[in-house]
Amino acid sequence: MFDSIKSTIEGLAGQKYIASEDIATTVYLSLKMEKPILVEGPAGVGKTELGKSIAGALSLDLIRLQCYEGLDESKALYEWEYAKQLLYTQILKDKLSAIMKNEKTLAKAVDRLSKEDDVFFSNKFLLPRPVLKAISGENRALLLIDEIDKSDSEFEAFLLEVLSDFQVSIPEIGTIRAGKKPCVFLTSNNAREMSDALKRRCLHLYIDYPTRELEERIVALKVPECGGKLRSDVVEAVHKIRELQLKKEPSISETLDWARALVILGIQELTHDVAVETLNLILKYEKDIEQAKDNSRSIFVH
Repeated sequence: MFDSIKSTIEGLAGQKYIASEDIATTVYLSLKMEKPILVEGPAGVGKTELGKSIAGALSLDLIRLQCYEGLDESKALYEWEYAKQLLYTQILKDKLSAIMKNEKTLAKAVDRLSKEDDVFFSNKFLLPRPVLKAISGENRALLLIDEIDKSDSEFEAFLLEVLSDFQVSIPEIGTIRAGKKPCVFLTSNNAREMSDALKRRCLHLYIDYPTRELEERIVALKVPECGGKLRSDVVEAVHKIRELQLKKEPSISETLDWARALVILGIQELTHDVAVETLNLILKYEKDIEQAKDNSRSIFVH
C-alpha cells in the first residue's frame, strides 16, 4: 500500500502513469480511507488507465465491469448456472427411487425430497460476476466499474449497498460480506449526471486534458522514440485543435497514436502538409477534420 503521496506518484510512475499532485492525493486518501473513487472527465484522458495502474502498482487483482445501457444486477453480481442445475435435475431424477424408497408415507417422502432443493441454489451452482468476484475473492482486488454513466439509474442504485457496506445480498443464500475490502474505482465520461447518493459514497476526482508540459512528458514516456522537436510540435498542434468547436476533441490516446504514426513514417518535424494529411489519426469526424483544415494555417505554423 502507498505510504505517502510521494510514494503514490512514484508507484504510478512505475506503471508508466504520470500522476499530478491532485490525482496522487485523491488516490492516496481513497486507499487510506477505504472509500471508492469516482473519476470524471472527458473520454481518453486516462481515467481507466489510472485504475489499471493502481492495481498494477499495488499487485491487486484487477476486476473490470464495463457498463452499458441495460446492464442489470445479474450481469454484474451473479447468475445461476442453469446447465449444471439441469444436469443435477437429471441425476436427481435417476436417484429418486433410491432417495424415497425407505420413506413409508408421502409426507415424509416430500420432506426428504425437499431437502435436495437447497443444493440447486448453493455456491456449487453460483456463477460470480465482477462485483461478487471482487467481494468474495481470496486476494484483495481493485473493482474497476468503467463508464458508470452509461448504465441506468436502477443499476446505480444497486451499487449503493456495495459502496456503503462492501456486501451483497443473494436471496437464496444470504448476505456475503467482503473478507478483504476491494478498492472500488468508478469512471464516468459525464454522459449523464451521477446521483447525489453515489457521489456521497465516493471521493471525487476530475481529470481534464493535461497541460502542454504534462502531455509532452506523457508522450516522452509512452513514445520514447519520438524526438523532442516532433513531440513538441505534435502536442502544440493538439492543444490548438482542442480549442476549436469540435464534436470530439482529440484525447491523450489519440495524441500518442499520432506521435507513433509519425515516427513510423520517419517524420522528425511536423510540417503543415504532413499534419493535414494525417488529421484522420486524431479526429474521428469528417466535419471536425474539415474545420481543422480550414484553420490549418494558424494551427500548424510550419
